[in-house]
This record gives sequence, structure tokens and C-alpha cells, in this order.
Amino acid sequence: MGLVIDSGVLYAALDRTDRHHSACAQLLGGVREPRIVPAPVLPEVDWLCRHSTDGRFSVVLQQVGSGALEIEDLDSSDYRRVEELLVTYADLRVGFVDAAVLAVAERLRESKLATLDHRHFSVMRPRHVDAMELLPA
Repeated sequence: MGLVIDSGVLYAALDRTDRHHSACAQLLGGVREPRIVPAPVLPEVDWLCRHSTDGRFSVVLQQVGSGALEIEDLDSSDYRRVEELLVTYADLRVGFVDAAVLAVAERLRESKLATLDHRHFSVMRPRHVDAMELLPA
């Protein structure tokens, strides 16, 4: 089992000025299972870092290089599932990255998701579990 990581948690763990920094840094620092980052999360975190005061995206790349973060690319079934999720949750204005995060979690059969986006992820229903366990709680 692993922990799938969404953009907000990864960014907040990097940015000491973010109000969620402590909770996110503690969560990611205390995880013993694989830390899985869906590939579409990376450009979003890069964008956030470039628009912050400290721009620390290089730390993410170092963690990828050291194996602390595992990048999970999308496969063709993920793209089909993303499309389904975008249509199903169009009224929520769910975006590509959030839908891709859920598609990857489903394919890997992971039940835990590190996210600050409870608005979307508490409503979207994964195929493999009744609901994702959203962390930090």
C-alpha cells in the first residue's frame, strides 16, 4: 500500500509560509509506505512554486531522484477514467489533475489520498472503495 499525493499537500509541505505546512510536512515525513505522485501533479506544483516567494520545486525533483517520491504516469485506461470523471462531476468543476489523481489511486487500488481538496475528493466516488481516506484529517 502507498499514499497517493495531490498537489496541495506536496506544495504546502515545501512552503513554510503555507498555513497547512506543518500538517503536510509532518504527514509526508512520517509516511513509511511509498509516496506516489501522479505525473500530472508535477506541473501544477511547479507552477505553484514559481509563483511563491521561495520557488522550491528543485526539492521535489531531488526527492524523485532519491526515490523518496515515486512518479506514476497515466496509462490509456487512466485517460478514459479521467474523461468519465470530468463528465460525471462537471457540476463540481473538477479539473484534469484531480480526476487524474483519482484515476491513478483507483488503478493502484490505493485507499489513502494526501490532499487539501476535500471539496472535490469527499464528493467523488472511487470505484475500488466506498470513499478515499483523506489526509491530513
